[in-house]
Amino acid sequence: MKKHKIEFRCSLFEKKLLKVKAKKAGITLSEFCRRAAFDTKIIERLTDEQIELYKMLITYHNNFKSIGNLIKNKHPYLFKEVIQTAEEIRNHLQNFKK
Repeated sequence: MKKHKIEFRCSLFEKKLLKVKAKKAGITLSEFCRRAAFDTKIIERLTDEQIELYKMLITYHNNFKSIGNLIKNKHPYLFKEVIQTAEEIRNHLQNFKK
């Protein structure tokens, strides 16, 4: 239960910037300031566009893996290239999670 109040002064620009950052993180301004003060990691939420790109990358990764499995025995060189492309996409997907 939070009963105690702490106030601090900032410029109008700083206040707006804090509100924007809190909104991007999906938390209240108070929670944002608390997390910042206690050096807690603040994770920015993904936008709708970023979520769509993430889903598209997953689809591409799955498609490249499927293509690689289809040509594995017939075209070994092409298989290596396709799998390498799928792994690069997977690495980009890992970056989304950070």
